[in-house]
Amino acid sequence: MKISGKRFLGVMAGAALGLMSPAAFAQDHAAPVKKEQPAAADKAKVGHPAPNFELKDTDGKIVKLADYKGKIVVIDWFNPECPVCAMHYKANTVQNLVSKFKDKNVVFLAINSGAPGKQGHGVELNAGYKKDWKIEFPVLLDETGVVGRQYGAKTTPHCYVIDAKGVLVYAGAIDDGKPGTIGKTNYVEQAVNQTLKGETVSTPETKPYGCSVKYGAS
Repeated sequence: MKISGKRFLGVMAGAALGLMSPAAFAQDHAAPVKKEQPAAADKAKVGHPAPNFELKDTDGKIVKLADYKGKIVVIDWFNPECPVCAMHYKANTVQNLVSKFKDKNVVFLAINSGAPGKQGHGVELNAGYKKDWKIEFPVLLDETGVVGRQYGAKTTPHCYVIDAKGVLVYAGAIDDGKPGTIGKTNYVEQAVNQTLKGETVSTPETKPYGCSVKYGAS
């Protein structure tokens, strides 16, 4: 009996399917698996672990928040050309805090989230002000604004205090002042002192004041 070419191919295909195991057949004909999109980075929130970050400082050195595990970390959002930021650094508001908490396991970091072309942006500019204002801690550059947005930084200055366990315990203004006037109560100093004593920060959040952070387009 002669079998036509088309019929022969059909018989062979059927035989192949018959020999294929159900599992193999199912795998071969399974619908494509959709890859899950990575979850958005957690936003900073008082009382919760502070989001980790990795940025370069004005010397080109990579600085990671995780490197300071076991220490209290103070972060100050920075723009050297912002009049309010300049007011505090010229008055040594932040530098005095650094001196006060020296040798007490407290680390200070400044972050500039200004985008290229914006006020206060640039490695050389920030390095210059760091030298002029005798800032003895790293000034980190966040040109993309990813870290600033993750922390919800709105102004320069905008300050954050993270305890030795990595939990954000304070977010807000550096003090109770206003543009043009340095305040009498330094909220950052208060938060660090209470954290060092193992106490709960009595004023964990305040409204920051200063210039807007000069983010680029998101």
